[in-house]
Amino acid sequence: SAKDMKHRLGFLLQKSESCDYSSSQGKKEKISSSQRVSQEEVRKWADSLENLIHHDKGLAAFRAFLKSEYSEENIEFWVSCEDYKKTKSPAKLSPKARKIYDEFISVQATKEVNLDSCTREKTSHNMLEPTLSCFDEAQRKIFTLMEKDSYRRFLKSPYYLDLVSPPGAGCRPESSKRSPTHTLDCNSNVISQCA
Repeated sequence: SAKDMKHRLGFLLQKSESCDYSSSQGKKEKISSSQRVSQEEVRKWADSLENLIHHDKGLAAFRAFLKSEYSEENIEFWVSCEDYKKTKSPAKLSPKARKIYDEFISVQATKEVNLDSCTREKTSHNMLEPTLSCFDEAQRKIFTLMEKDSYRRFLKSPYYLDLVSPPGAGCRPESSKRSPTHTLDCNSNVISQCA
């Protein structure tokens, strides 16, 4: 029946996710104490996508999660846009803009992001005379897409849950009696995967 099929697919997806996660766990190395993240900081990541991706370790954990879902092009595009906006030399604007456009926005893009035709057209038009803000609208759309979709799944995934409540530590957020500045070292190596 359809219900049985749905149950089996759900089970297989969970099983493959846990297998991918546990097999990658074995390859990861412990992170040094200078790379640890406090539970207070990790909990802030659940407040907003901005908090998450503006923190180096949060960005690394989110990127690892997106990679596991084969959708890392969204965060890569967002990061490329952030880097692009820091370009100081006007001579570098055009080649950098072209590289981002070719990689993420053009119809033949290798890592094409999901943009509506209107935004794609406007961004294409902006490429005629690239400015520091030529990708702003596209970047905003992709941020909103991640915020409504993959960010919510990230917060329910082992990539986040194992950081906020390391297994065996008995420190689930709702039952935690520890100091909010308690430093995570159990399973924080999820972050080191992409850091």
